[in-house]
Amino acid sequence: MTRSPASVSPFAKHRELSVCLIDMNAGHVNQAMRCFRGIVTAFFDRVRTQNPGLICRVAEVSPRDTNQPIPRDCDIYIGSGGPGSPYDGDAQPWFDDFTTFTNWMVDEARRTDEDQRSFFAVCYTFELLVRHFAVADVSTRDSRKFGVMPIYTTGYGQKHPLLSAFKDRLFAFEHRNWEAVNPNDKRLADLGGGLLAQESRDGHSKGRGLLGFDFGPGIEAVQFHPEADRAGVMSWVARPEQAAAFRATYGEETYQAMLRTLDDKNRLARTFALVIPGFLQRRFNTLAAARGYEPIEAPSAQDVLAAFQGEAATASEPSPTSRAPSAQAANL
Repeated sequence: MTRSPASVSPFAKHRELSVCLIDMNAGHVNQAMRCFRGIVTAFFDRVRTQNPGLICRVAEVSPRDTNQPIPRDCDIYIGSGGPGSPYDGDAQPWFDDFTTFTNWMVDEARRTDEDQRSFFAVCYTFELLVRHFAVADVSTRDSRKFGVMPIYTTGYGQKHPLLSAFKDRLFAFEHRNWEAVNPNDKRLADLGGGLLAQESRDGHSKGRGLLGFDFGPGIEAVQFHPEADRAGVMSWVARPEQAAAFRATYGEETYQAMLRTLDDKNRLARTFALVIPGFLQRRFNTLAAARGYEPIEAPSAQDVLAAFQGEAATASEPSPTSRAPSAQAANL
């Protein structure tokens, strides 16, 4: 049956919107990719509410265990955390491709037309970008940092749209053996960026780690895990070995405080709600002006809290071999 002109969406023929998830977990079981997929799905739902019929596509690639190249045909890229050293891939083909991709992204993110692209990086990918842009040293920590922790925004970060809603502190899940230290302020200024957040309010008393950078137009990154939802964190906290390690390192009182933090809508839930969804909203609205899309608003507090509570986290993610090919794009 022929559809009447009135039933055809005004956005059906618009250029599609695409997001690429760069999975740096090297094939290891993790909760993060489930969280990223949920965040992108919710983002696409908001986009299509304002732009009925607009095609939204997500692509996934897992470079560290497949050496598959990162596609260059997406609008927004999100790079995940992952296990191991940020130096362990230097001799691998995937690292060469990541370096080429990052150089390409610098120019693509500075475009002002409908082809502008952007990149958000978390943890392992953050460490790769810190190395690539030479804005700080990346080295091993004296001990593992793990659990729900306070993150302190800098003066620059408090004015930056990524973290401005948090004032001087936010809470996030951390799990890392590496850190960025000794910022190169001149290099950051040359890039047109700045330091967004750090481990200590004064820069040293709780640790010297640098936890967030703006690397210039369209490229932002954090060491912590803003994608972590309650189900994902609880799946980690509930493991006896992790709970015992946390208690041994930080004490029972801090362990109980961490559990309470998971039920405080103004703490981890707020980070989940505002950081990556806010980045996606900003980048989409920039594209909207160039492509004729309708802009979107941030998700409501009610929607965000429901999303943070999440679906029950499964014991494992599908293995790379049981998923569709990791570079294959699929509609959401």
